[in-house]
Amino acid sequence: MALLVQKFGGTSVGSIERIEAVAERVIKARQSGHQVVVVLSAMAGETNRLLGLAKQIDEVPTPRELDVLLAAGEQVSIALLAMALNKRGYSAVSLTADQVVIRTDNAFNNATIREVETQRMTALLSNDNIVIVAGFQGRDVEGNITTLGRGGSDTTAVAIASALDADECQIFTDVDGVYSTDPRIVPTATRLDVIHFDHMTSMARLGAKVLQLQSVEYACQHRVPLRVLSSFDEGEGTLVNFDSMVSSTIIGVALQKQHVLLEIALPKTELNKQISLFGLAVWILDHSSDENKSQIVAANDDIARLKLVFDSKMRHIGMVSILSLVGDGTQHCLDAVQKVLKEASIKVHTYQGDAKCLSLLIDDEDHVAAVDLIHKKFVVDSQSLDNRSYLAVS
Repeated sequence: MALLVQKFGGTSVGSIERIEAVAERVIKARQSGHQVVVVLSAMAGETNRLLGLAKQIDEVPTPRELDVLLAAGEQVSIALLAMALNKRGYSAVSLTADQVVIRTDNAFNNATIREVETQRMTALLSNDNIVIVAGFQGRDVEGNITTLGRGGSDTTAVAIASALDADECQIFTDVDGVYSTDPRIVPTATRLDVIHFDHMTSMARLGAKVLQLQSVEYACQHRVPLRVLSSFDEGEGTLVNFDSMVSSTIIGVALQKQHVLLEIALPKTELNKQISLFGLAVWILDHSSDENKSQIVAANDDIARLKLVFDSKMRHIGMVSILSLVGDGTQHCLDAVQKVLKEASIKVHTYQGDAKCLSLLIDDEDHVAAVDLIHKKFVVDSQSLDNRSYLAVS
């Protein structure tokens, strides 16, 4: 008998019919003799709906009150799943983060889990209950509601799996694993059977949406085996662990869309101070024709916060995307990548990278063509040349 932590995202619980389907999936694991803790996100679209309500009141809502509002979504989904399981004759108990006692720091809207108490969950599991926990939320030391940022339910699941010493943390989503690139953009993308934590961390940091970055980092730090599975189809999914072979090739292409290239009327040293002071996440470009001006790349969602800091000093240049190659051979392929894109008339504004990833800044309108081309040349063609280790064998 194994102890499994199963996390289901918003799409997986997006309707009553899908919640009923999740109940059947959980029951299947229970019938196999496993103890099960389920972590749920809010129903699909609910967090955006609540955020929209907040922004009707204030374009930049008070962080503490925004967390109070956003945490409501998960309470709905956990109660509905508990009802579905109890109706089928399986004892299930839903718990908010406060009832479990999931302690976080006080970084509203992007909190970090500090501790997960296990006593109540362990007692319920010992009495043959299925435990259902609200993801995405926690409490700080002063009792304030906090949320973990977008995709934070993944982190909740990993933290619970670590605290309970679970055999596996299973992340159920709308895709059947981790792919070499986004299959919605490139239909020939390949599902990876196994991927090393180092590469998964890079993929998540650079735009792959299948797993949230904080959850991967937490799982890596606490050595929690992760498996990405489909909520809708059977299959083995993708296992994320430390046992996959080290590869000398590109294992995937990640993409960050809807970013903005901005000019800030500040010297780079002053800009760095402001960015650090306000905790803003941006890419500061090295080149500038005017030492009193700097260029940055930021997510479109962060524009409102940037305006509060830089106001009239900020000028919009254009929409851009960040295309990133992930693997152990990226430092050797810069020239070849730039050549391939140049031949396709795709402009590379600048780049940055290290031994495991290479990121290129391109115009947003070119992102589909660029990802398709780079994936074909540096992942698919490498495979066809019998360089198949990017599939990562356990």
